[in-house]
Amino acid sequence: MGLFILFEGVEGCGKSTQARALEKRLSKLGVPVIRVKEPGSTSIGRVARKLLKHRLEIEINPVTELLLFAVARSQLVAEIIRPALERDQIVICDRYSESTLAYQGYGRGVDLDTIHTINNIATGGLRPDLIILPDIDVHEGLKRKGAKQSTDRFEREEISFHHRVRQGYLDMSSAEPNRWLILDATQPRKKIGDSIWESIQQHLPIETLRCLDSQGTK
Repeated sequence: MGLFILFEGVEGCGKSTQARALEKRLSKLGVPVIRVKEPGSTSIGRVARKLLKHRLEIEINPVTELLLFAVARSQLVAEIIRPALERDQIVICDRYSESTLAYQGYGRGVDLDTIHTINNIATGGLRPDLIILPDIDVHEGLKRKGAKQSTDRFEREEISFHHRVRQGYLDMSSAEPNRWLILDATQPRKKIGDSIWESIQQHLPIETLRCLDSQGTK
């Protein structure tokens, strides 16, 4: 199996920027890598993304929201993530099951045990090897995103919602410290990227590390 790396975090934390940077870094070194995002990266995911994030005229029940994310996730795992891992590729995922726990669980108040059950069904139990969390104060993150003018359903939520989401991430990372890498998202982008790279190398297969060492890029 390959390596499954997940980027999570509140709005404006810079996770997508760092996910793209890591993909670029690995690709330049000739490491087989693929980057996906949730919801998206499949036909079903793109339809779900538009409905969940941008159809603001539609009121979506929290449980309906949960199930729509699960549908997109199930397709993404079956169509892209699991096959890529079976080909020994590195998969970089921008949001996954932990987003649902943070947003629909901590944020919306849906029962966490219910979310765990649905996530497990949608993913077939597939979990990331490493979860990278660039952490930032929610006010600063929303300021970065320009949330007041946003057409994104989640960015437009009340500040109390975003505080609950952030707390959800902190609780999850505290419960599994060996799986999570928490970074100060206010640091310079390059410094964050270098910290991620240092951590990633601890998870790379021996063969890949030997290749990087021979290139002098470790």
